[in-house]
Amino acid sequence: MRLQPLICVRDVEGSSRWYQRLLGCQSAHGGAEYERLVSDGRLILQLHQWDVEHHHGPIGDRNLAHGNGVLLWFELDDFDAAVDRAEEMQVEMIRPRHRNPPSGDTGPNHWECWLRDPDGYTVVLASPDGSAGGSWRPPAKSINHL
Repeated sequence: MRLQPLICVRDVEGSSRWYQRLLGCQSAHGGAEYERLVSDGRLILQLHQWDVEHHHGPIGDRNLAHGNGVLLWFELDDFDAAVDRAEEMQVEMIRPRHRNPPSGDTGPNHWECWLRDPDGYTVVLASPDGSAGGSWRPPAKSINHL
């Protein structure tokens, strides 16, 4: 089984360029109404224009909060490079680079960075589980894990 997430966006081509730059992925479809983004030949994200119904009717209501309660979570082998790209792109950081969990060697024991995409969706960049090392300790004013 593989996930094939699809989100509605205002500007499919602009969002496609944004995700390609951030994640280092590629377009596998292209166009103003619909896009398929792939990494290593595998589908990672679909983008759909809000107002286009195609044969299935409307997918979402653009007047509601976009992605409320949903995180677009990407585990990346090149986590540090992706965070650097996000900073270069001046992406809104919701939670800058931090360790999950903040201390100890339980849980995913990885690095995360939470961002906001151009449509307001929350995007999480994460390093592979176990990659943060159990000896790391948070600074005195750490952010609590949600």
